[in-house]
Amino acid sequence: MDDLEEDVLTTLKILIIGESFVGKSSLLLRFTDDTFATEMPATIGMDFKTTRMRVDSSVVSLAIWDTAGSERFRALTPNFYRGSHGVIVVFDVTQRSTFDRLDNWLKEVDAYCTHSDVVKMLVANKIDKEGRVVTREEGLQWARRHHTLFIEASAKTKEGVECAFEELVQKIIQTPGLWSANESNIQLADQTDTRSSWCQSWCP
Repeated sequence: MDDLEEDVLTTLKILIIGESFVGKSSLLLRFTDDTFATEMPATIGMDFKTTRMRVDSSVVSLAIWDTAGSERFRALTPNFYRGSHGVIVVFDVTQRSTFDRLDNWLKEVDAYCTHSDVVKMLVANKIDKEGRVVTREEGLQWARRHHTLFIEASAKTKEGVECAFEELVQKIIQTPGLWSANESNIQLADQTDTRSSWCQSWCP
């Protein structure tokens, strides 16, 4: 296992957005701590976790912001978007209303993100559950239409979770001008993790 104690190439800010109870916090906890709780309380305002990931021969630090989906916290979100290099938009495949509101979330990204070339990913979560009402093809079509990465995932079973973050970070690193190795505006705690596997999602 890599200890990831070598010099960090850069710090990336990643935002997770979407309606309440689509599994944003569960995805974050599965990725950073490899844990899953059946009952997760709604996020109040925002949560914040840090980790490190190996990308090819380099190590990057990730500052991952988990935002509340509730409407009463919407006034707080413009500040969260600033400086984001990547945004993960999550919906619940068993709740069509969370899919129908994706356009509204994307409008926030376009309005508040200070990086015009911020990398966006759509995550279709809870694919382990029965009663699915949004098909993979619908999610794929939305991603194509809005030029976002796309992957299906389950925070409960772990399927697709690491792939989602790995694909997003890889795309950020590959985007000229989006990040700089000299950026130091995000302070991270000394928390490390190993993410060295690789997989394929749909990419525009």
